Order: sequence, then C-alpha cells, then structure tokens
Amino acid sequence: MPNIDSFFSAAGSLARTVPAFSVRAQQLEMAQAIAETIAANSILVAEAGTGTGKTFAYLVPALLAGGKVIISTGTKTLQDQLFNRDIPTVRTALMAPVTVALLKGRANYVCHYHLERTIHDGRTLPSREEVKYLKLIERYASVSKTGDKSGLSEVPENAAVWQQVTSTRDSCLGSECSHYKNCFVMEARKQALSADVVVVNHHLFFADVMLRDEGLAELLPTCNTVIFDEAHQLPETASLFFGESVSTSQLLELARDAVAEALRGAKDFIALPQAITEMEKAARDFRLTIEGENTRMPLAAIMRNARFGGALDELLKKLGALVELLESQAERSDGLENCWQRAREIAASIRRWRDQAETEGFVRWVEVFSQALQLNATPLSIAEIFNKQLSGGPPRAWIFTSATLSVKGDFTHYNNEMGLTEGSNSMRSACWESPFDFANQSLLYVPTGLREPNSPGYTEEVVKAALPVLKSSRGRAFFLCTSLRAMKRVHELLLEAFRQEQLDYPILLQGQGSRSHMLERFRKMGNAVLIGSQSFWEGVDVRGEALSVVIIDKLPFAPPDDPVLAARIDKINKEGRNAFMEYQLPRAVINLKQGAGRLIRDETDRGVLMICDPRLITKPYGKKIWQSLPSMKRTRNIAEVEDFFSAKDAVAGV
Repeated sequence: MPNIDSFFSAAGSLARTVPAFSVRAQQLEMAQAIAETIAANSILVAEAGTGTGKTFAYLVPALLAGGKVIISTGTKTLQDQLFNRDIPTVRTALMAPVTVALLKGRANYVCHYHLERTIHDGRTLPSREEVKYLKLIERYASVSKTGDKSGLSEVPENAAVWQQVTSTRDSCLGSECSHYKNCFVMEARKQALSADVVVVNHHLFFADVMLRDEGLAELLPTCNTVIFDEAHQLPETASLFFGESVSTSQLLELARDAVAEALRGAKDFIALPQAITEMEKAARDFRLTIEGENTRMPLAAIMRNARFGGALDELLKKLGALVELLESQAERSDGLENCWQRAREIAASIRRWRDQAETEGFVRWVEVFSQALQLNATPLSIAEIFNKQLSGGPPRAWIFTSATLSVKGDFTHYNNEMGLTEGSNSMRSACWESPFDFANQSLLYVPTGLREPNSPGYTEEVVKAALPVLKSSRGRAFFLCTSLRAMKRVHELLLEAFRQEQLDYPILLQGQGSRSHMLERFRKMGNAVLIGSQSFWEGVDVRGEALSVVIIDKLPFAPPDDPVLAARIDKINKEGRNAFMEYQLPRAVINLKQGAGRLIRDETDRGVLMICDPRLITKPYGKKIWQSLPSMKRTRNIAEVEDFFSAKDAVAGV
C-alpha cells in the first residue's frame, strides 16, 4: 500500500481535491491504524470524535488496499451520501480505478411484477393522490436504470403506494417471476458482485447474514474488508435479526396480495376470497386485544390477558384454513404459489412463538404499534452469534467506527456486547478525540433546583429552567426528549410559555413532516426551537448559527420495564455482576454522547449544551458521565450562559 501520510498532508491529493480540506493529526492517525488493520486482516474498534473526518480516514486506506470492500452504514441517507458524494471525491483524489456499487434491501426498488399488478388493479388505491403517485412510479420504472425509490423525490417515501409496487422477502417470486431478467433488485446484486466497493446498511447486512436473502451471501466470501460506520447501532440491529419476529402487518399484506392473485388466477374459486377476509378479520381482532400503541410488553404480562390467547388461537385457525385453500390453488399461478408458501411460513413462525418453552438465551415479548401487533423472540446476548460471523470464512479485516463507542475511553461495554475480544493479536480498540476546541466553543450547563426526573411536575420544571436559556440564545435550539410523552408535554408547555412571554421564535415538533423536511425548515428559519425525540438524537447535522443550544431533558437511560432490557438486566444480576454499571450506564452514556454531538459540528460553531437532569451532579456515577463528554467548560449559573451568548453575538456582530 502507498504511504498514507502523503494523501493527508497540506500539499496532498485530498487538499488539492477537497474544498476547505484541513490537515488533522487525528484523521491521519486513524487512517494509519485502519491501513494496518486491513494489511493484517485484524479487527479495529475506532472511536473518532466529531470533526475527525472518519469517513475519509477509512475510505483512503480501503480504496488504496485493493481487494473487495463492504461498507455498512447506519442509515440509507448515509449510504446515499457515501455513494454519491464521499466515495467519488476520494476516488478522484486518489485516482483509484475502483468500481463502486450501492445495494439496498429489496423494498427500496420498484418491482416490475407488483407494479404491473397494481396498475391492473388500481381500484385498491385509497386516494386520487396515490393514483397520481402510481403514474409517476410507472413512468420512472420505464426510464430508470436502478429503480431505486430514492431517485423519485416527487413521491413521498411514506406514500402508501410504495408497499404495493415493491417486493418483500415474502412476496418476491424469485426466478419464477416473468420480469426476472429485468429485475432492479437482481441488477443491483449483479453490480455489487462485480464491484470493488459495495455500500450497504446495517439492516441489509444482518438480514443477509441471518436470512441469506439480500444478495450479500455471495459477496462476503470474496470480501477482504468490512467497515461498519455508525457502529454504535450494531448491537440493536443485530438483536433484531438474530431473533425472530412476526407481525399482523405481514398477514394484512398477505391478505392484500392473496386477493389480487385470486382475482388474476382463481376467479372461479369462490371459497378463497371468503377465507382471506376471515383471516384478515382475525388478524385485526388480534391487534385489538391490546389497547394503546407504541408499547412493549413481556410475555408474563401478555399471558394475563385472556383475550390475547383466545384471539391468537382463532387467528391460527383462520390462517390454517387459508393455507389449505391456497395449497389447493397453488399450481394455477406463481403468485398463488407464493401466497401459499408465505401463509405456511407465517403460521409456523406464530406457532413457534406460542409453543416454545422459554428458550434459554431468548426473551419473548410483544410490541404494539398503531395498526399492528408484533410477536418477538430476541436473544439476551448477541456476542456469541456475532463472534461466529467474525471467525467464520476466510481471514478479513473488520473495522467498527463511530463517534460514540466508549465510556471515558473504555470500550469494555461495546466489545462485550459484540463478542469482540480485546487484547488478542488480532483485535485492538483506539480513540481519537475531536479536533474542535470544545473548551472555548461550548459550555455545559446543568441548572440548579430541579427535582429527580421521576418526580411529578419534572417536565414543567425543565421547561421553566430552559426558558431563560432560549431567551438568551434567541431560539436556535434543539430540545431533545427521552420519550414521546415528554416531547409532547414540552411542546404544549413551550407554546404556552412563548405566548405568555410574547416570544416569536417558531416551534417545530417532530412528526410535523419528514426528518429531512423538518431540518430544512429549521435551517431556513434561523431562530426556531425544534422539539424531538429519538429521531433527532443522532445522524443530524446542523452547522452554524441556526443551532446554538441543545437541551436534553434527562439522562437517556432506557426504560427499565422494556422487556428485552429487563431480561438482560436480570441475566447479568443473576450472574453476580452489576447490570447498572456494566450495561445500563454505558448505554446511557453512548446515547447521551450522540445527543450532545448535535451541538458542535465544525470549528466555527459555538453553543451551549444544557442537561437538565440533576443526577449528573448528585449521583456518584454522574462524574463518569460528564467526563465521557467532550471537554467543555461547565457551569450551573444561568448568568454565565447569558454571558456566553452575549459574547457569541458580539463576535457575530449581532
């Protein structure tokens, strides 16, 4: 491999190619460590603070090393950014003749078969707007080379019609499909097989590792390097795929597809539509056995619900009847054959969930959404399962990187979760701090006088404490909440407080539009307060004056009644260990670092991080938390916050 140093120097190819490129010692050191890892086919866990430039730090050595590289990102947005912007930039700078492919899950590509079926059966669309979207998709599919739905911005990502014109693992007809040769998914996989660099996302990576379904199964054996960006998300994503889930939404999709296939291939068989209707009703009735939405419940709590068990048995009965009827018609079309196989597999999954004894190492639980109910079996630990993925197959380099993987520089929690063995010859962890001057660019403010977060009226106190800060900053804030309930309450209270104080800063609430749309409005307004929950804690980049304050309502400990968390805590404590210090606290620190990381995004940003939770000061573990944050000046005095903004505005010439 050529000498890495020269590419990152002030006179190097990156400086000549990338506008505003600046030399950072941390970036070069990280790139050198990654180059060594690739050369040795070893494992590196790399934390790089905001502004390090970690993307270039891994792209340069990866592109120079040769061989096949898989880069897995946290989101599809970051995937697109890497493929469309970052990799082409580095490839040009290095003059590296590498080929690059973008591979997403099949639900991101228009399916010719389902598009054609939906066009023929257009009356199933719920509105004129959806009919208009369908025509746009039809035109797009006829001219697009990729069929990637992100290339059609005129149709919103959440438009209902997308579900009807894309395939899922269940509904894809595979090589039996009449459009197989022109399939966008197959074309994307073909491109990925021949490319030097393949960009995927974590969901796709793990779906493939477990289901062997998304086209990576053929890629991994030939791959020399795997790079996980936003690697802090891996434990959650891996848990999702190393377990098993089945949802009533799958049953409703099956019903929709079975109706369409029956109309096309078995019009004369009148028993089938009736059976589909009965199964669909049983699925909807099953969802209604649990009130509310966005809740997670352990098996023990569910079993106390008499309606749940009865509705589950009724659903299996109706589904079983549908399976038999579909089997009798399966040979009449590939679509009916597919519906039969899906119905069998879903019924088997539901029975497994219902009948299995509490398998050691797994926890069974239920999640309820507004329209769906999902049955889950989740592993208590993914370490052993993931370790098998690392050690299986030919030797290759594995790189895990994020701005938030450690607690005060200690990677024990993350490495244990992922089954990575620190200290062996083939594994190392390293941390590079942000090159930004946090001591002068930022201030950490913890207000005085707040009660414990579980006290009645806590959110009211938080908003009251935040008001003088928002006045000083003249809006320009993210108000990050640890729950949707708190978010909605903060919104109500701020609206009232701004009305009483006659403050005219716009207030934006998560959910009033897509995340990208909300961020665009926030940037344009320049003095808004955006109230958000989990969606705005990470993966959000607002530079400059528009974001001058990040307010966090309380330390982001996961709710202890979450069934998976509760089972993991119980397991750790039964083993004689301390679940709070080993598991809950490190997870909270990593989440807090993500939220705090929204504040300072470049070397000219200045701002205040306000953490309202008094436990940061009153609890023995509080010191460990704030010491894990960047080295900000700390205060509990609102006057210092006001002085900070006075000085900030003076510098800006306000």
